Amino acid sequence: MLSKLTGNPVYYDKAKRALVATYDLRSKLGLVGSAVDVEAGVWVNKNAHIGGGIDSYYEYLYKCWKLFGDQDCKTMWEKSIPGVNQYLGDEVRGELWYGHADMDKGTRNATQYGALDAFMPALLALGGDMDRAKRLQESNLKMWRLHGIEPEALNYQTMQVTSPEYALRPEIVESAYYLYHYTSDNKYRAMGKEFFLDFVKRCRSEAGFTALKDVRNTSREDSMESFVFAETFKYFYLLFAPKKTLNFDAVTFNTEAHPFKLNQKK
Repeated sequence: MLSKLTGNPVYYDKAKRALVATYDLRSKLGLVGSAVDVEAGVWVNKNAHIGGGIDSYYEYLYKCWKLFGDQDCKTMWEKSIPGVNQYLGDEVRGELWYGHADMDKGTRNATQYGALDAFMPALLALGGDMDRAKRLQESNLKMWRLHGIEPEALNYQTMQVTSPEYALRPEIVESAYYLYHYTSDNKYRAMGKEFFLDFVKRCRSEAGFTALKDVRNTSREDSMESFVFAETFKYFYLLFAPKKTLNFDAVTFNTEAHPFKLNQKK
């Protein structure tokens, strides 16, 4: 975006170079791992998933095409998402979740899902896969209702919390907003209302809102990250605001929820 605003292509070119380099290191299954030695160009952690550290990679493959009309990014998305759905998508109890797998073999190595993974229904909806988006948002809701607020991570096979903290994250609200936009189904506003009331009940403090140490007993931290304002509150607001408040179809949200106008063609 800096390149579009300044007319200097260096920012776009450097960012795309890194994106393509990551894509070129994907496995034959189309998956990327958790950590790569950027000097040697070899993976040092081959754990594939859609959570923190990888989430924005997939998000920006699609959004780079949507925002800038970059056909290379469209192709990279189209060649990546089938492997994500096939090897990371997981059917448990008739529910859809996304777990962890070995990027080379595609074998399941963890049934872990959490607050950061909860962006995926929004991305699936944006990419046109409404069936998966709706099903995964139902899993998001189940994760939230387990303790009345979502944990950082849980084992969706056993429904046991594995990382009990709650950092006031926005992703689950983001997905409710996208699904409401695309379906106009008030069930997603009802979800948002449930999220908001629980959020206020458990996290409201004298000076603002605080993260939780453990969602199971609602013990508190003493911290409120800036993304609460940039993202969480913004998505809560947009979910309930009149649609004319923001022309959803005329913008692309970056991963920090800043809306950029479309037609920024490369």
